[in-house]
Amino acid sequence: MSHETASLVFIIVVALAFDFLNGFHDAANSIATVVSTRVLSPRKAVLWAAFFNFVAAFVLGTHVAKTLGAGMIDLKVVTHEVVLAGLTGAIAWNLITWYYGIPVSSSHALMGGYAGAAMAKAGPAAILTAGWVKTLQFIVLAPLIGAVLGFTLMVSVTWLFRRWSPFRLDQLFRRLQLLSAGFYSLGHGGNDAQKTMGIITGTLVASGHLEKFEVPLWVVLISHAAIAFGTMFGGWRIVKTMGTKITKLQPFGGFCAETSGALTLLGATLSGIPVSTTHTITGAIMGVGATRRLSAVKWGVAGRIVWAWVLTIPLAAAVAAASYHLLRLVL
Repeated sequence: MSHETASLVFIIVVALAFDFLNGFHDAANSIATVVSTRVLSPRKAVLWAAFFNFVAAFVLGTHVAKTLGAGMIDLKVVTHEVVLAGLTGAIAWNLITWYYGIPVSSSHALMGGYAGAAMAKAGPAAILTAGWVKTLQFIVLAPLIGAVLGFTLMVSVTWLFRRWSPFRLDQLFRRLQLLSAGFYSLGHGGNDAQKTMGIITGTLVASGHLEKFEVPLWVVLISHAAIAFGTMFGGWRIVKTMGTKITKLQPFGGFCAETSGALTLLGATLSGIPVSTTHTITGAIMGVGATRRLSAVKWGVAGRIVWAWVLTIPLAAAVAAASYHLLRLVL
């Protein structure tokens, strides 16, 4: 095996390691509501979520992969060092925030890391501005859409089932929440696994192994398998924050939050917009909680989460830029 091939294989392995950590870190997004409402045990919940993470490979295409892999960074400046440094920045930020139980975006960590490493090599010219517009807009829009949908769905379903007894309502939505949790995990896997596909495919194009940016089937399958495997291990520190610290949920509210988050994710994925699953489900949970009263949402916790969101892209970019210069010295 040549040095060039060995280097490419190593980068693909690191990209899949990030994908695994993405599932591990973001498992809370998929299962926090269904676990906090006690519809499923944690073990069953992660298996349920992982299954739908993988099934998304056959449903949601590669629109997001094309945006992230070829539409945000000029492939002319992409080298093995740039990709490796970008992944290092993303992985480092993921591990730091996982340790402290902060539900930040693995997606934005990856985008920040990739951009930081590219800029460390070629300066601002490495950035394709057009590809960042919708992505940056959806840092704000994704949680807002999730919150509006969560609030609207919660109010609508409350009115429709207003004559049902609490016991009958609880039994129905315990069953329905299985569907909404799977629906959300489908959107989660569909959007997030494609980001790793984009990185791997972009690397294959930049290194001359592919003539044009078309995601190979093997890349699709291993990316979805990696995120599903990571979800199976779960990020339990963040489950507590997502499922109990923002607002208290019942199966009724869990169903509305997951369905709202899933609709937001599916719309963004089919539109080719890489969004944060963390931002989306957090907004949906807040929207559901706000239907009871604004004080039902613990805004202090939410505020700390928002600050972590704001810092994710620049801090991941900084770590990646430092990693790039270090790799240049070593290699």
